[in-house]
Amino acid sequence: MAKSLFFPGNVPLRLSQIPRSISSHNQTNSSLPLSSTTKQFRHGFQRILHFDAKSTRSLCTKAVISEIPNQRYYPKVGAHSTGPIPASQLLQVVETAAKTGAQVVMEAVNKPQNISYKGVTDLVTDTDKMSEAAILDVVNKNFGDHLVLGEEGGIIGDSSSDYLWCIDPLDGTTNFAHCYPSFAVSVGVLFRGKPAAASVVEFVGGPMCWNTRTFSATAGGGAFCNGKKIHVSQTEQVERSLLVTGFGYEHDHAWATNMELFKEFTDISRGVRRLGAAAVDMCHVALGIVEAYWEYRLKPWDMAAGVLIVEEAGGAITRMDGGKFCVFDRSVLVSNGALHARLLEKIAPATEKLKSENFEHSLWFKPENYTTDL
Repeated sequence: MAKSLFFPGNVPLRLSQIPRSISSHNQTNSSLPLSSTTKQFRHGFQRILHFDAKSTRSLCTKAVISEIPNQRYYPKVGAHSTGPIPASQLLQVVETAAKTGAQVVMEAVNKPQNISYKGVTDLVTDTDKMSEAAILDVVNKNFGDHLVLGEEGGIIGDSSSDYLWCIDPLDGTTNFAHCYPSFAVSVGVLFRGKPAAASVVEFVGGPMCWNTRTFSATAGGGAFCNGKKIHVSQTEQVERSLLVTGFGYEHDHAWATNMELFKEFTDISRGVRRLGAAAVDMCHVALGIVEAYWEYRLKPWDMAAGVLIVEEAGGAITRMDGGKFCVFDRSVLVSNGALHARLLEKIAPATEKLKSENFEHSLWFKPENYTTDL
């Protein structure tokens, strides 16, 4: 018998409970300047969905060093504000969307799955599709003029919107199909290309004892788990850290490079885990139970929610080459901040070498004509 998914107070959220207008004072994040050590390069977009024309961007491989010894700051990835929509209203819809998708997943988690394949080992279930449909219904009922990028449905809506919803209806589908814990529903919304609000519903436990916990964040508003504020760990030594990484389905140069990084960090840390769900991995960094997570070739729907939750919990986010990160990048390193520079000492050179071997590092899955502040 499938268990019901309950929310705070054991009362399921209903769309009718979402106020259309809730007053709120939005806090803003001021982005810190990049290091003067930069280099320019050209990039083009791969034709997978729709992408912008060629443009230039900066690569920053050094953090901004403060006057405080051993303290480094990294450029913020979150939006300066949630825009014209109050933060409380936007977050309530984001959380409701994620929890609505999670209800679909909860009802299916102990039942046989109808599985199909995107690749040799990259699978998708009917639950992925039903969860995304349920999430889209919430978004459309509240913000029908917003643009949506879903893992299963692709681009939907008006590309002139300042808002882009990045939806992963079931992050960790393989784990879900095997009833192995470490999967989640992830919903993040960007304002002009930068994360503004996020919610991740993580499934914990296992067969016969499934439960959930909900992570959430707004730009400048802090990060929370089940309504309680969370913060990254304060660990400053790699030797005392527990780390997490991930591997894509393609066993190519990026896969081999990360396998070497996996070996190196396993040798010098308390261990490196591979759990199989990017949103979950990032939320664990935000919760302070692991110190860092990195991976190549993630998609916007994998990262949009998680990176904001980590940043609002006090963590740091860059690309794996050390450059300023955005959700359309092909690599990410998130950490508690204190370890970030130490991790980059090994990760950045390996990534630069990979780029010299024709690893594609341009932005991808950025909808054509979508306006950003990037």
